[in-house]
Amino acid sequence: METQLGKDTVRKEAKDKVAGAAKYTNDITDSPMLYARLLTSVHAHAQIVSIDTREASAMPGVKAVITAKDHQVICGSMLQDRPPLARDKVRYYGEPVAIVVADDEMQAKAAVGRILVEYKPLPVVNSVKEAFKRNPVIIHEALMLYTKATEEVYPVKGTNICHHQKIRKGDMQKGWLDSEIVVEGSFSLPQSDHAAMETRAVHCIIMPEGSVKIKTSTQSPYEVKESISKYLNIPEGKIVVQVPLVGGAFGGKACIQPEVLAVIAAMNVKGKWINLVNTREEDMVTSPCHLGLEGTIRIGAKKSGQIMAAEMTFQIDTGAYSDISPKITKAIAADCAGPYRIPNIQCDCYSVYTNHPYITSFRGFGHEAHTFCLERMMDKLAFETGLDPFQLRLINLVKAGDTTPTQVKVTASNTGNAAECLERLKTVINWEEGSRIAEENGLVRAKGISCLIKTSDTPTDAGASAVLSFNSDGSINLDCGAAEIGPGMKTTAAQILAEKMRISVNDVYVKLDVNTQSTPYLWKTVASMTTFLVGRAVLNAADDAISQLMGLASIALRCPTEDLDFENKMIYVKHDPELYIMFEDLVKGYKFSDGNSLKGPVIGRGSYIMNHLTPLNEASGRGTPGKSWTVGAQAVEIEYDTRQHTYRLLKAATVIDAGKVINPKTARGVVMGGMCMGLGLGTSEDFVYNEDGIVEDTSFRTYKMIRYGENPEYVVDFVETPQIDAPYGARGIAEHGIIGMPAALANAISLAAHIDVNRLPITPEFIWRERMKL
Repeated sequence: METQLGKDTVRKEAKDKVAGAAKYTNDITDSPMLYARLLTSVHAHAQIVSIDTREASAMPGVKAVITAKDHQVICGSMLQDRPPLARDKVRYYGEPVAIVVADDEMQAKAAVGRILVEYKPLPVVNSVKEAFKRNPVIIHEALMLYTKATEEVYPVKGTNICHHQKIRKGDMQKGWLDSEIVVEGSFSLPQSDHAAMETRAVHCIIMPEGSVKIKTSTQSPYEVKESISKYLNIPEGKIVVQVPLVGGAFGGKACIQPEVLAVIAAMNVKGKWINLVNTREEDMVTSPCHLGLEGTIRIGAKKSGQIMAAEMTFQIDTGAYSDISPKITKAIAADCAGPYRIPNIQCDCYSVYTNHPYITSFRGFGHEAHTFCLERMMDKLAFETGLDPFQLRLINLVKAGDTTPTQVKVTASNTGNAAECLERLKTVINWEEGSRIAEENGLVRAKGISCLIKTSDTPTDAGASAVLSFNSDGSINLDCGAAEIGPGMKTTAAQILAEKMRISVNDVYVKLDVNTQSTPYLWKTVASMTTFLVGRAVLNAADDAISQLMGLASIALRCPTEDLDFENKMIYVKHDPELYIMFEDLVKGYKFSDGNSLKGPVIGRGSYIMNHLTPLNEASGRGTPGKSWTVGAQAVEIEYDTRQHTYRLLKAATVIDAGKVINPKTARGVVMGGMCMGLGLGTSEDFVYNEDGIVEDTSFRTYKMIRYGENPEYVVDFVETPQIDAPYGARGIAEHGIIGMPAALANAISLAAHIDVNRLPITPEFIWRERMKL
């Protein structure tokens, strides 16, 4: 049987998607249906003096108007600091204040406009610098009283800091004494939007007997179930969460926000479905967004380019509530050295409250932000040492035997081969022709590079499970908890199963949706760890099924199991392959010629849970945050107009050590999608705030993303250094395409325009202003 891995494989859901038959949450018709709309704050920071809902409640078709006084819920995945509806005061523009439920959407919208809210504006914290200054405006007065959902959260009393993560490795004094060159830099990145095609959507009903059914576009169905149970005191067994296909997520649908609002609304109209769907504007600023960051880095090195010490400070614009921000801060700290060997390092990462929309997971999980800072510093160091940027990076890349910032020993298995990625990139981008080439008519071609690394930073007990059942023809049904959010994980799981069972992937049928009442558990579909977690569970389920099939075949073929082998839905005797029995004759049990039967239907079940992970020490950051690291190298080539200060993207390249590429075409597509997102962050994407903290670009008319015709030529290549404990050696790659793109772009523009790019996005106006300073 030929291998099912490393082959371009059509995704299981592809035909439905291209034919328009695929169903997403808001495509599903549930009846009878009521519609919920949100009233959101028009202030970034204000006391709520009063809310008058009488006129709205009296309007035609209105079934309920709900405010914070109707419930006592406080939410938060790490620190419980967020009421689902604002209580006493609002902390960001767009924060939900009330919910209207009505017979139709227009009635709900009209009633929202009749709710009268009296606000008393408060001073606005409009940046992390304002949040950090002495005697700042305090956004959460009760910070130290909030319940911790996990012990790994370290708020700072009397400040706007909801978490402080430290890394302390080596001897900083010795590192600076050994340094002959010191470079410093400060950097700024804005908040931005996930911009998934499908906005967040939830359908919810509470049945007369009290059971709760939720249909939602989420990456975290089991966390939705657990959180709703905890927040609203509903037994978990009464909550069923269903997830159809998800129209893009990029981390933004891992959080639990609209689901709580939908259940609260449904509590007021039991027995009817609630439809709560974000408008695009709400999806951008009412639901959580992508982080902003302020960073400073100081690096010491020998004249040879060898880095001896680094001090780093990163201030994360968490927005008004903490959500997953402390874990993002931890992830940045854990990988703060990038893929480089830095023997002495001090890093302080802060999650800082501001009066901005609050943040959540985003593709790259903070690495795209701190990598921008670090890789700009690597080019600065290359300039100071006179070394080629490629050579400087090669000198400092981690290798087996080194340790990470959290003091985990690096091996080929857990980290791969960063040097090979960089060497291959050098050829792909044709670095030898020169990194800055002056052309005619004032045009300049320039190339910038960056390196990347990322681990998963999962909970130490993150787990997955899978169940296999068989059809009468011996083909297999696979059910696992992965939400199909776009990267084709269900197909990857099918390929892994097909390879293990030695059958064609066409003989594997995957359940595409998730139902927490019947689908086996998965922690979340996040962190580029779904292939690892689900893959390990699928392999264990396959082993379980194989054991049962071989036991039955041993009886049927009258020989011990060690004399048997299997392939192509057939089990045969090794020394006499003409003695065989087909899967189809075993999967429902084996029947003897006299009609007696035994060993009922074969069902394979498997599970996997993370092991050898540890929390990070509060004082030093020492610990094991993930099972492995994925490394890579990226480059961007631009054409810069020295007269207009505009530029075109010509080429973008990525080389990643994937361990093993399971589905090549899909893998390239996933990496390319990340590269495009990274270039969007680099060229144009940001939230623009006025002096009152109001987001001014809340639609795609004003929020500028990279357009189809602006994309460069994309080149993606892979190195394969197997991760020993991963399914067939495969590492996670879903996020990594984004990580180094903004940095590589900034390095190319810095070289082309002879400026120091220290912020994103890099607009022509920014370049012009920087040129005017020279």
